[in-house]
Amino acid sequence: MSKALQDEAAQAARAEALAYHEFPKPGKLEIRATKPLANGRDLSRAYSPGVAEACLEIKADPATASRYTSRGNLVAVVSNGTAVLGLGNIGALASKPVMEGKAVLFKKFANIDCFDIELNEPDPVKLAEIVCALEPTFGAINLEDIKAPDCFIVEQLCRERMNIPVFHDDQHGTAIVVGAAATNALIVAGKKFEDIKVVSTGGGAAGIACLEMLVKLGVQRENIWLCDLAGLVYNGRADQMTPQKANFAQGAVPGTLDDVIGGADLFLGLSGPGVLTPAMVQKMAPNPIVFALANPNPEITPDEVRAAAPGAIIATGRSDFPNQVNNVLCFPFIFRGALDVGATTINDQMELACIDGIAALARATTSAEAAAAYRGETLSFGPDYLIPKPFDPRLMGVVASAVARAAMETGVATRPLPDLDAYKARLDGSVFKSAMLMKPVFEASRRADRRIIFAEGEDERVLRAANAMLEETTDVPILIGRPEVIAARAERAGLPIRPDRDFEIVNPESDSRYRDYWETYHQLMARRGVSPDIARAVMRTNTTAIGAVMVHRGEADSLICGTFGQYHWHLNYIRQVLARDGLHPTGALSLMILEDGPLFIADTHVNAEPTPEQLMHTAIGAARHVRRFGLEPKIAFCSQSQFGNMNVGSGERMRAALELLDAREPDFAYEGEMNVDSALDQSLRDRHLPNGRFEGAANVLLFASADTASGVRNILKMKAGGLEVGPLLMGMGNKAHVVTPAITARGLLNMSAIAGTPVAAYG
Repeated sequence: MSKALQDEAAQAARAEALAYHEFPKPGKLEIRATKPLANGRDLSRAYSPGVAEACLEIKADPATASRYTSRGNLVAVVSNGTAVLGLGNIGALASKPVMEGKAVLFKKFANIDCFDIELNEPDPVKLAEIVCALEPTFGAINLEDIKAPDCFIVEQLCRERMNIPVFHDDQHGTAIVVGAAATNALIVAGKKFEDIKVVSTGGGAAGIACLEMLVKLGVQRENIWLCDLAGLVYNGRADQMTPQKANFAQGAVPGTLDDVIGGADLFLGLSGPGVLTPAMVQKMAPNPIVFALANPNPEITPDEVRAAAPGAIIATGRSDFPNQVNNVLCFPFIFRGALDVGATTINDQMELACIDGIAALARATTSAEAAAAYRGETLSFGPDYLIPKPFDPRLMGVVASAVARAAMETGVATRPLPDLDAYKARLDGSVFKSAMLMKPVFEASRRADRRIIFAEGEDERVLRAANAMLEETTDVPILIGRPEVIAARAERAGLPIRPDRDFEIVNPESDSRYRDYWETYHQLMARRGVSPDIARAVMRTNTTAIGAVMVHRGEADSLICGTFGQYHWHLNYIRQVLARDGLHPTGALSLMILEDGPLFIADTHVNAEPTPEQLMHTAIGAARHVRRFGLEPKIAFCSQSQFGNMNVGSGERMRAALELLDAREPDFAYEGEMNVDSALDQSLRDRHLPNGRFEGAANVLLFASADTASGVRNILKMKAGGLEVGPLLMGMGNKAHVVTPAITARGLLNMSAIAGTPVAAYG
């Protein structure tokens, strides 16, 4: 790219960054109320006189502040702007965008509320005094971008005086992520901490903290050589020395990086660009580990390292190279665990637990969510994947629970958790929105070993779901697809599973059961226009039909299909093969998981304009499925008409369906016909029909057309952030489900659990 084009691109990027910060409203943060404030009663509780009751409780017992205020989930990001990213001492005010950004990361990754506090105070002792005075407001303090050695003084004074966690992320966050990356790099290299030689450049806060962490992990202090702008740190050196650097002094003779790099197993750079040369890399031990973490330009580029040492293991601080050492892997989750147990500090054991959790995640199978966020990258443990990606949703549960456990075991937790497994499940549920709601379904699924066949077995989402099934359930996946394609895609996705070793494969191009399948299909369809030739062609090319035949023959228990294609195309073959012996599709039910709870929508796909009888059967099926999730159904028959006030088509069909349902005297609550707002707001409903059949909001909305139901489902997904589980195909005895092309790998895992539950388990 020419210089002119580079300048143009840089200007465009600058304009985009400024627009991001300015529009649609300035800054990146706002405050939102967590309690209603709609009337005088709410006001009297939020403020005077009701607020006095909370004040008196806290005065009597300060620990109750975490019950009655936001303090237990509130962190302060504090800076004086003296060492901001790569910008240096830009002052407190100019540092505010960075601190706002840090607060946003706390909220995004760990749901921790955060205030950014920028202070015009260069004196470290006075800065510490100000921070200490903030203790009544916050549950923890994150110190940020304070220059060395002042940062050491501020943190030490705050930790000595405060009874809440104080954490300088530039030091300890970097050290934790470096520790996790080094742990896994040594596993890849086949080496141990206690045996390696480390050479480091950069004697600032992050560099010193990283070296201290490596010592805690087992590196011998005498095997560490530290260099800075003045050269080797040695005993007796006076220039640019601090007590922290002196802890790593080697010998009594001046030297350079080039003098000490020979035989080094690990280079740790937190300094500046061009510090490490290819010639120096060639002096290092075979297959060296090079962590060049300077930003934005590293001490040496990965390409230069590989040219000098092809077997090198490399990490940088940049997102455009593998193994980015990014503090966001650490700080949200270590604070999450510390806050949730009311920790009084963050100690060494909690930091080491954080390292273990991060490192272990990289060695585990990559999550589907991380794979989707980083599509095109190889996320399989090895030289190019030493640490997980920031958007790996498992970080919350794994790291925060490990930190909480360490806090409890070391006696710094003031609110110990009674059940760490339940705590981890709750954290996972806050990230995987379907986790808690799906829990009873997964538990029921584990009580039975069922064979789930996936029609589109070559799809990466299916492969990830199958891998998760093998790890998390007792169900057995069967995949339809070409073995060589499935194997190649599983390997590319970093999945350990392989065809015929971990799961059964049905190869449409070559399967010993082909004749049995086409003859079965022909027998079922012979009097419906399907000749033997057509049956042969269908069983060679149509994976949905193949899966349905296998379920019909008892070779699988349930079929999942529809990751591509049109819903009714798949449903047609399910009807052909499986709609017999009293089974027929009655409707499609979608569970939408919203911010304020679950909401079921029906019929989203099966019946375009359902008859009263079809509506009745859809309601009965929906009630049965809602109970699978541990919920009691409250079904609203939704229409433009409201309790008989309009003689429109949908209202008439809904009223007729209600009469049919009344005659059956079902064991679930239902009401209608009504508008959607009345279904969800009892006060509105009571204006039209007081003393209705159920209290509160409906949790099932049953519509008179698939167009309406599907539209509501999509609006809730796209505009309300709803997460869909489903659609569930009702009326087929759990023998088949047709999903939609928008489904995720986790969505397929959820569907496999639903398909893996025997009908007898839920009625």
